Parts: sequence; structure tokens; C-alpha cells
Amino acid sequence: MSFDGFFTHAIVHELDQKLTTGRVAKVSQPYPAELIITIRAHRKNYPLLLSANPTYPRVQITDIPYKNPAVPTNFTMTMRKYLEGAIVNKIEQVDNDRIIKIIFDTRDELGDTQQLILIIEIMARHSNISLVNHKTGKIIDTIKHVGSDQNRVRLLLPGATFVMPPKQDKVNPYLPNQVYSDLVRQAEDLQDLARTLQQHYQGLGKDSAQELAQELLQSDNLPTTYQQFLNHFNNPTPVIIKQANGKTQFAAFSPIDASEATLQHFDSVSALLDAFYANKAEQDRSKELAGQVLKVIKNELKKDRRKVKKLQQQLKDAATANEYRVRGEILTTYLSKLTPGMKEIELPNFYNDNQPLKIKLSPELSPSRNAQKYFTKYNKLKTSVEYVNEQLKLTNDEIQYFENIESQIKLAAPADIQEIKLELQDQGYIKKKKSGKKQRKVKPSAPDEFHTSDGTLVLVGKNNRQNDRLSFKIANKNEIWLHVKDIPGSHVVIRSTNPSDKTILEAAELAAYFSKGRDSDNVPVDYLPVKQLHKPNGAKPGFVIFRGQKTLYVTPHKLGK
Repeated sequence: MSFDGFFTHAIVHELDQKLTTGRVAKVSQPYPAELIITIRAHRKNYPLLLSANPTYPRVQITDIPYKNPAVPTNFTMTMRKYLEGAIVNKIEQVDNDRIIKIIFDTRDELGDTQQLILIIEIMARHSNISLVNHKTGKIIDTIKHVGSDQNRVRLLLPGATFVMPPKQDKVNPYLPNQVYSDLVRQAEDLQDLARTLQQHYQGLGKDSAQELAQELLQSDNLPTTYQQFLNHFNNPTPVIIKQANGKTQFAAFSPIDASEATLQHFDSVSALLDAFYANKAEQDRSKELAGQVLKVIKNELKKDRRKVKKLQQQLKDAATANEYRVRGEILTTYLSKLTPGMKEIELPNFYNDNQPLKIKLSPELSPSRNAQKYFTKYNKLKTSVEYVNEQLKLTNDEIQYFENIESQIKLAAPADIQEIKLELQDQGYIKKKKSGKKQRKVKPSAPDEFHTSDGTLVLVGKNNRQNDRLSFKIANKNEIWLHVKDIPGSHVVIRSTNPSDKTILEAAELAAYFSKGRDSDNVPVDYLPVKQLHKPNGAKPGFVIFRGQKTLYVTPHKLGK
């Protein structure tokens, strides 16, 4: 079941029961398109997540921890100003649409009572969160500003009058109607009925329409069946459905036909959404936060790969340096045969059985200067080889560094992205924002913890700052360190000085999983005691050298935490 109007009805019913009469204790915006309002109600704090994320828009109570950015956004500050201390008067749905209104009672700056409405539109890429003054109908602020150049019908900007999205000419299913009876009589089959139900009823997603059509076609009493379907969303029994083909979906209640599926039941709609979106939303948040970082990395990689091609061409040119020396020596030998103004001359090549060799000349130069020009070119190419090789190594090292960060981002949590961004700022690849305020220091996050089958703790660094701390600050010198061979990956440490062969194997599988080789079947992983690691002076974060390692070939696998 998708997050359609019916599912919205279920979550609104749950939120209204839990949060009405509660007071707003805190407002935060951990991610660009998501707002969390902590509401104190019935002696308990409820973190209410409002998401205008284009991929996973939703409204729910969440128990998943989040981390706030160092500097709050302007939108966050506005929400705090108007909503902190406000009382939740009511939570309601607009008809059976994916639009939710949270009505707050609060006081203005003069102490007079006022009513504010937070309107959440759950509409894919058009999703938005708007705070509106109930009396004037004016927008105080929106999480996404939409100007007239983006939408001619609706202006979603501070100070503009809030206008609801255009209403569809469909029936609100919760109002008395008999439309379903006519549609059942006219339907050719299940798919036809599901399609026509969607066309006539408001907020009916494809999965919900399929379920309702199936229930109606099997019914002996249409009005009762129809009412029972509506009641499912007033008293939901949330479930995640895992199909035999691996597809996973959620629903407000168990479907009729679920014989081949595995069902996971939840106590609340919010708990269901937490479980369903936990990994999906986390990856999407990381991707969203990593936008600037990825852009910088792609630009740097593009520059470096272009530079490598140029340097390789210089080495190729340097390989022909002897040809310039030979031409210089031949010209010097036969200098008397050159006359000013010549563009080319053919002379015997005494390095190749006196075979004739054509040599280009600059007519504006004297014979001796023409010969000297070839010697100068020869010397320049010879002396450039050492410099070019040095630059080539530095550039290839930088490419490897950025490719390593790229692979880290694919597995990163939002907190890891923040540390990667700070690392790139420290390295000078991303400019630090200048502000009068002193930047708040971001505390380094801890490496991920896993346990092998015998209970041994294994730590995994998820970014270069973590890798350095893990390898040179946290790990004991006699513990075992692991890393995939010759490809980007995480530093992994077994917190044991004498681990079993099975533990080393499982840790190696974990190291392969947290690497660029995670989709391969046979990944080489080096392992050695931590004391054999060394970090060269001036090396980039995460870079180490070592010797005396042993190597295992494993299939990537993630351990339990």
C-alpha cells in the first residue's frame, strides 16, 4: 500500500489521538527537507517527523535518533520562534487527500492569542511544509520556496496568501455515497473495478484500490463491506508484507490474499513507517547531504584524470628525447651545409648506417641556433621525467583518495557525511563558510561496532577521520587490523590480541563488505597487528603504509551488531 489518502487518514487518526492537547517542546531540522517537532503530550515526548523529501514524504512519530546540523537554517529559526510552546489544538486531514493540517494555539509578540496552521503536503516532488497564519491566511514560511517561475497557480513564499492545491473532481469516500455499488455492477473484472474505483474516489492508491475491489467482488453485502474497509483506517493493524519475490510493502491492515507472503505486525502506524523507511530514508538523507561533497569529488576526479593523461603524454614525449639529441648532433656535424632561411635539410644519420634523415629547421634562426634548439628540447624532456613521474604519483594518489571517499559515501550515515565534508574542508577542497560566529566543533563520531560468532568485538571506520582515530588512537598495538588489498575500503580492527581463525575470517568478510569490492565474490583482505601500521608525514586522512601482512580471499558479508 502506498502513502495514499487512506493511509494518510490512518496516520492522522493516530497522531490526533496521541498529540492533541500536547505542547511543542522543541523544533529541529536535521535534514534539508525534514522537520522534527518534539511534542510533550500525556507525560511523554513524541518526536513528530514531517518529511517533504521527494522520494519518501511522510508524517509520523519517529524513534530513530537524528543529529542536528551545527548551524540551524532560517526555516528552523522561524519555526522555533512561532511554534515552541504552542499547544496542538487539532490534527486533521483535508478531505481524503494527502494533505494534513496541524492546528496550533499560541500567542503573538503582544501576548494575544492566535492560531497557526502547519500544512503538510505529501505529494512526491511537490511535497512541502508551510506555516500559515489562520486569521490572515498568509504564509509565514515554507520548507521549500516555490516562486511564480516554478508554479503559476500557487505561490509558496513568505507573505503570500496560502492557496490549496487544485481539487480533483472525485468523491470523498468518507462521505455517504453509493458510487461503489454502480461500479461493481458495471465492472468487467477485478482490474477494471480497481481502475474505476481509483478514477471515482479521492485518495485511493493503486494497492488500496486493488484491495477494495477484491473485497467488494467477494461481498454479499456491499454497504457493510465498504464500511468495514473504511473502518480499517480508523483502527489500523499495521503490517509490513514481504512477498515471495522479495518485494516489500506496507499496509494499514493485512490484505486478503497474503498466503505466500511473510507478515510483520506493528503496534502503531508510526512504528511501521520507522521500520519500513529506516534504511531507505537513511540512504536517501546521506545522498541528499552528500550532494555538495559528491560534486566536489567528481570535479576533482575529472581534473586529476585529465592531468594524468597530460602527464602520460609528457612521459611519452620524453621517451623520444634521444631523437632530438641525434638531430642536434647531426646538425652540429654538418653545420657548414646549413644556410640561413632553410626550412628543412636531409643529412646522413651516422647513428643508423648513414641513412638519410630529414630535419626540420626554423628559417629565422642561424644554423648553430637550429642545432642548439634540438639540444635544448632534449635537455628539457630529460629533466622533466623525474618531475613528471613525481606529479603522476601524487595525482594517482589523489585519485585513489577521492575514489575511497566515493565508496565511503555509498555506505555512509548522515553523521559520516558531515565528517567527510569537514575532512574535505580541512584539506582545502571545500571552502569554509565565513561568519561572525565561532564555528561549533563537531565531535568525531565513533566507529561502527559488530560482533563475530564467538562474540569478539570488531570496529569499522566509516570515513577517513574515523579510520585514523580507530587505527592510531583507539586500537591497541597488538590487536589485529584489516583492510582490502589495493582498493578503497574501511579500516577494520579486531579487539583481540589472539583472535581465532574463524574470527579473522569473519572480520575479513566485514572488511570486504565495507569496501569498493563489496559486490565481488573473491576479495583479497590484508591483516596484520596494528603496531605494523605507519602513517607517513603529510599523508592524507585514512592513508597508511605497512608490511609483513597476511592475505585472505573472502566473500563480503556483514556481521550482526
